[in-house]
Parts: sequence; structure tokens; C-alpha cells
Amino acid sequence: MKHMSRHSILTGLVSLLASVSIYAAGGAHLEPSGVNIKDMAALQRGAGVFVNYCLSCHSASYMRYNRLSEDLGLSEEVVMENLVFAETKLGNTMEIAMTDEDSERWFGKTPPDLSLVGRSRGPDWLYAYMRSFYQDEKGGWNNLFLPNTAMPHALWELQGIQTIKADGDHAADSHAAGTVIQLELTSAGKLSPEQYDSTVRDLVTFLDYLGEPAKLKRKKIGVWVILFLAVFTFLTYLLKAEYWRDVH
Repeated sequence: MKHMSRHSILTGLVSLLASVSIYAAGGAHLEPSGVNIKDMAALQRGAGVFVNYCLSCHSASYMRYNRLSEDLGLSEEVVMENLVFAETKLGNTMEIAMTDEDSERWFGKTPPDLSLVGRSRGPDWLYAYMRSFYQDEKGGWNNLFLPNTAMPHALWELQGIQTIKADGDHAADSHAAGTVIQLELTSAGKLSPEQYDSTVRDLVTFLDYLGEPAKLKRKKIGVWVILFLAVFTFLTYLLKAEYWRDVH
């Protein structure tokens, strides 16, 4: 009975995790983001998108501007000219000028710090989220992956305006259980859908890096550590064999 009980619990957990990883609210489908934080060009472009469209409301208080120079292969002059728009120094953190009082008055709540959003949400979710904003029947912004979000669509000029594709009786209720929602572009933006997806991928790449900047160096060091351990293990085996040969 214990074995059957544990098996049933394990099966249920696996099924739950699988369903969560595949579908979001309303049956929206998660697609692989294709993010690669080793792509320096994508990181640099993503940093540009972040400071131009996100940093006015969302801070990244755990990141310093000079770290961007070290990790992204940019000179300090390039960082100061292209990624720093406020009167701040290279060694300062990526803070915003908006106060908590102003943000609560304008948005209803303080926009979260995005330093760790790449780790908490994951790149696939962020990629889907930034591609799933739509204009609801009241003319406000909503999102398939975070219903009733307080965040407006910051990149709407690039993507354009999406609305829910009419689907019979389910069109009015965008998050009805079992309903697979589709969005259609009703007003074109400055970018084509393919260009917008690429821009979002660059932004998510930067956010993924932002959540753990050491990941870039950690993976490189990890390869050498594994090689060292493999060589050390082989030499240790040879030493053991030689020692026990004399003993026997």
C-alpha cells in the first residue's frame, strides 16, 4: 500500500508539473525561448532594449553599470553613452528616479525590481509573457500569462496591438477553462512579428543574464573543474594500483 501510495503521489506530481510547464492561464502555450546568454551580441542588444523600455519603471538594483562593461564586452565609454541616461556614475546600480509613492499613484502598485526575474520566472515564461499582451474589450492591456496584469505593454509601439481572435462563445471570456486562446495582430507596429520576437528574445537574454551574471563565468570554469577532477581521478587510480601492487 505504501508503495502504491508513493507511486500515485509521484505520478500526480509529474502530471501537475508537466501541465504547468506546457500551459499557462487560459490554455496559452509556452514555447522555447531559444535564449543563449553566451551570445554577446544578443546580450548587448537586450541591454539596450532594457534601458530604453524597462528601466524607466523597473529598477535592477543588484546590477552595476560597470558590470555590463566587464561581462558584455563593452567599453566604459560605450556603456556611459548608450546605456546610462540619468546623471549617475559607472559604478552605481541600475536604479530609477520614480518614487514608490508616484508609482503607486500612477500604476496602483510599485513595479517590481527585475534583478532576479530571470531566475524566478525563467526565460521561456518571460519570452511568452512579452509576446502575449493584448487589448481587451475595454481598451486596456491584458496578458494571457498574467491575467489582469497592472503592467501596460511597454513594447506596444514595436509589436503593435493584438486582440483576442474570435472563437465562438469563448471570445468574450479570454480565460475560460479548457479554452485555447489565440491572438491576432490588428494594428501593426514598427517591427514585423519576426523582428519583434527577435527583439523580445534579446531582452529575455539580458534578463536571464541579469538574474545570475556569474553564470557566464561559472559554466566556463565548471568545464575546467570537471576536466581537472577527471584527470585527478585517473592519476589517483594509477597511484592506488601502484601502491596495492607492492602490498600484495
